[in-house]
Amino acid sequence: MNELFYTLFGQTMIFVLVALAAFAAGFVNAVAGGGSFLTFPALIAAGLPPIDANASSTVALFPGQITTGYAARDGLAAASADSRVNVPVLATISLAGGLIGGLLLLVTPQTVFSRIVPWLILFATAIFAGGNFWISDAKKFRLNQQGIFAAQALVAIYGGYFGGGIGILMLAALTLFGLREFWLMNSLKILLGALMNAAAVVTFIIAGLVHWQWTIIVAIGAIAGGYAGLHAARLVPAQLVRSFVVAVGLVLTVYFFTKPA
Repeated sequence: MNELFYTLFGQTMIFVLVALAAFAAGFVNAVAGGGSFLTFPALIAAGLPPIDANASSTVALFPGQITTGYAARDGLAAASADSRVNVPVLATISLAGGLIGGLLLLVTPQTVFSRIVPWLILFATAIFAGGNFWISDAKKFRLNQQGIFAAQALVAIYGGYFGGGIGILMLAALTLFGLREFWLMNSLKILLGALMNAAAVVTFIIAGLVHWQWTIIVAIGAIAGGYAGLHAARLVPAQLVRSFVVAVGLVLTVYFFTKPA
């Protein structure tokens, strides 16, 4: 009886952990970005292998991206009408890069991915923490048309493979390209991020990496958190949420570096 009680209690606590992580991920994605920092380790804690956890997290957070993209449709229309931005080419690059990144994840052995996870989280945390530096440094560097295409290709491949920090990377590249209208850049970032993840999502589903029980729980929690985040965005300073995400990233980096293989 005691063994059954402890088993049920443990399963309930894991469920609560994943649900809370999903809600928090949707919240921080709506305010500042970086929700995968929360859902990825929560799914590993639920017992999923690292690659499956990464794939399931990507699929679970995708519906929220679609919802956000719909809300940003005015900015996307403005970006499409801007002569400086070749949206069709960037969209095609994002789809292709996301597919390549997803396929690269499929051919990565679980043991290898487990070893590089701490480095991926550290890289994503550094990108996220240095977001202001990347964007403000645009006075020193410039990207031409070919440069922004190449930068987006690299971001898309990384996004399909892991994805942490892709929003900051895209905003930095667009700033280095010469754009300054944040609402237009952010809308374009949402579209391109959704496209690269769409390719990865299809790849992961076909490959059978998605654990649907946990994915659905995360998706529902993230959507609920996203709605809460949209309302809280006017009240909670984005920098406070960013600091929280960076702190989580640093804790996870230390944890995965010290976690026994």
